[in-house]
Amino acid sequence: MVRALLASGLAVLLLAQAAGAHGDEAMALTEADRGAIRAVIEAQMAAFRADDGVAAFQFASPSIQRQFGTPADFLAMVRTGYLPVYRPREVRFGELLEDRPEPVQTVLLVGPGLEVVTALYVMEKQADGAWRIDGCVLRQSPDRAL
Repeated sequence: MVRALLASGLAVLLLAQAAGAHGDEAMALTEADRGAIRAVIEAQMAAFRADDGVAAFQFASPSIQRQFGTPADFLAMVRTGYLPVYRPREVRFGELLEDRPEPVQTVLLVGPGLEVVTALYVMEKQADGAWRIDGCVLRQSPDRAL
């Protein structure tokens, strides 16, 4: 219970930090950006399925990488605090929220215990044009099934 609360609090902090980090203007996204955002999230989920912490860590933003320090620490945090992301039974991409400084991709997940959650992925565009995940917040979904 305490771990879940800490992970949830950390996720909210990361989302708030990311939202305020780049000013107040929304970013105009291209179709290529939208596709790249989805591809990064899918690639990180594939790395989680393979228990490949090194690969999963590379899709995290530099600030997330600094915060966790090592791929092993990052993967341990995801295993304990983000089980629906780590081992989803079902994944459905939802709306990409573009009306904020950093886009937020919504993803509906069915976790291993059949819980339905909405993952809010805060995305950050790097100087080289690559997209990275700058935080993820899980919310209980009102939906019972996807």
